[in-house]
Amino acid sequence: MVGPVRPQFVLFGSSIVQLSFSNGGWGAILSDIYARKADILLRGYYGWNSRRAVDVLDQVFPKDDLKQPSLVVVYFGGNDSMGPHSSGLGPHVPLNEYVEHMKKIATHLKGLSDKIRIIFLTCPPVDEVRVRQTASEYFSELVRTNELCRKYSEACVDLCKEMHVEVVDLFTALQNKDDWMTSNFTDGVHLSAEGSKVVVTEILKVLKQADWKPSLHWKSMPSEFSEDSPYDLVAADGKRTLNPSEWTFHRAIQWD
Repeated sequence: MVGPVRPQFVLFGSSIVQLSFSNGGWGAILSDIYARKADILLRGYYGWNSRRAVDVLDQVFPKDDLKQPSLVVVYFGGNDSMGPHSSGLGPHVPLNEYVEHMKKIATHLKGLSDKIRIIFLTCPPVDEVRVRQTASEYFSELVRTNELCRKYSEACVDLCKEMHVEVVDLFTALQNKDDWMTSNFTDGVHLSAEGSKVVVTEILKVLKQADWKPSLHWKSMPSEFSEDSPYDLVAADGKRTLNPSEWTFHRAIQWD
């Protein structure tokens, strides 16, 4: 354990979560935004579907833990929404079962603490042509279509409304411009740096607009060890120091 204890934001999901610290990913961006404010913890599992997530809920989020997360961002659905394989193997989960799994995840998380906050990310779109073109020889046929993605995304949105859980509709958000297929994805499925910026923008919107007390938006959270110090850099007038604890000028994007 490293102190002081900060709020914990847990990212829980499949490859879009596991890869979120790579190549300008959205997890890394959030870690920068929340530097000195919250710890961003990664629980991402490449290739997983909601079945596997439900199986490990008690291990990833034990109910008897003394410190519970302040925020959990959950993403499952991309692998669930793949078409079924004739062998019965593979990540496909029927839509109704997927919804039940996501409901179990939300219920489990809500049971951890009265103060825990939850954001679900829906199934994003895919570049169907590129998925087919870049399919590895090691894989059997991959059935990924935007029609399937849309159905799973809409089902997640509907569930979140029913359970009063905040949700980011990635299926819509990532189709934000004409060239979204090439600009927002690296291989037609996984997010590029540009796609990750879209995810961060949408998460920050939720955090800013949500009526949560205390607020988990980065501008509303205190920075650790933010008191003025005579050891800070000296101002141009030579009479005072400049407190750098809230400086953000290093960021290429000034996030709202």
